[in-house]
Amino acid sequence: MRTATTIEASTDWATTLDFVLEAEKLGLDTCWVAEAWGSDAPSVLGYLAARTDRIRLGSGIIQLGTRTPVAIAQAALTLAQLSDGRFALGLGASGPQVVQGLHGVPFDRPLSRMRETVQVIREVFAGEKISLSGKHFTIPLPGEGIRPMRLSIAPNPDILIYLATLSPKMLELTGEIADGWLGTSFVPEGSAAYFTHLDAGLARSGRTRRDLDVCQGAEVSFAPDEDALRAMVAGRKKELAFSLGGMGSASVNFYNDAYSRQGWAEVAAEVRERWQAGDRDGATERVTDDMVLATTLIGTEPMVRERLKVWRDAGVDLVRMYPAGDTLGVKLDNLGRALDMVRTLT
Repeated sequence: MRTATTIEASTDWATTLDFVLEAEKLGLDTCWVAEAWGSDAPSVLGYLAARTDRIRLGSGIIQLGTRTPVAIAQAALTLAQLSDGRFALGLGASGPQVVQGLHGVPFDRPLSRMRETVQVIREVFAGEKISLSGKHFTIPLPGEGIRPMRLSIAPNPDILIYLATLSPKMLELTGEIADGWLGTSFVPEGSAAYFTHLDAGLARSGRTRRDLDVCQGAEVSFAPDEDALRAMVAGRKKELAFSLGGMGSASVNFYNDAYSRQGWAEVAAEVRERWQAGDRDGATERVTDDMVLATTLIGTEPMVRERLKVWRDAGVDLVRMYPAGDTLGVKLDNLGRALDMVRTLT
């Protein structure tokens, strides 16, 4: 099992850079850069490409609808060149609140939009002239003298494409067309909620699980004793309540759906109802300890070590760790301890 982390928007980029550089020294394999509603990913990735030497870099994620497929492919090809081939492209549909509420782009038919986007990107990567007449994109757009074009930048069909997906149909599409899966809200014991659909997509394209790089993420933090662990779990409940109740929109919440499919449908519905009604404390109180522990790498050292084994045995190839900590030193200490555990798994 390989290791990764994700960095997000920050007002202290010097500290963020120090974290990435030290993580590279510690032996971390991959650093994903998130976009969400903060800083953009390609700018940060280009900066990191110039400052790092070995670590693989990836967009985690670039959101559909915020750029044309060709613009995404241009950025990916450029980043692959700048990083000497260390770049991987992560794509995701995001959700209606970000896509419509922030970017003013309709969040419609994300499944077919994702399929067409990946199709165009792969054509660009292969150095082909781009031609598509789809539900979302018509390239080239008809006009007098308008002809299909290819980019002048050198092609690179070796850039891997990862899809961040949660719903059954999007998971099937991931298995069918992607090189890797960027997952979240993952419970190893309930992994069939994901792998059943991924495997169906893989079979459709004549592939198996060995052909898909499975990347799952979770916070990692170590508690010295049971009392400290209880406090840590309690502190994470509001964050989870926000994911279950506040992410997405009033009618669409992929995180809530994912937890529901893994055995917490009743609790997830109650959290969402209370959060949407403005009862943040009530929503947080409904989150259970096992919901936090099942989807994170929080615990005593023996607990975290055992959970890492469970994740590996469930089929995770690349474990994406979010080290907790109020300071850079604490975060790096948590990350370093977790990396040592992964290396010594038996």
